[in-house]
Amino acid sequence: MIREGSAENFCPPVSEGITIEVTDERGDALPLEFLGLVLHEGRRYGFFFPVDEDNPALASGEVVLLEVTELDEEGQPSAFELVMDEAIAAEVYEDFKQATKDLYLFE
Repeated sequence: MIREGSAENFCPPVSEGITIEVTDERGDALPLEFLGLVLHEGRRYGFFFPVDEDNPALASGEVVLLEVTELDEEGQPSAFELVMDEAIAAEVYEDFKQATKDLYLFE
C-alpha cells in the first residue's frame, strides 16, 4: 500500500523504501531513503533519511532536506543541493510535518 500525504504541496514516494545515492562534497556516496517532496514558494524540496547498516530504509531518525536544483527529461528530480538557509529549512520542515502528520511521528 502506498501512503498518501494530507497536503496538496506534498508528493509522496511512489513506494516505501526507495533509496537514491548522492555524492557529498568529499566525493563520498551517501544512500538516502526518499520520504517525499514538498513544494514551497515555487521551489521543490526533498526529504530524505540517511540509510546505512545501523539505520536501514524504513527506520526512524533525523532527516536531510535537499532542494531540487535540476529535473530530468521526464520532469523528475535529478540534482539536489543542501539547504543552507535555516529559516527556509524551518519553514519547509513545518510544511513536511503538516503534510505527513498521519504518516510519521515527530519529536
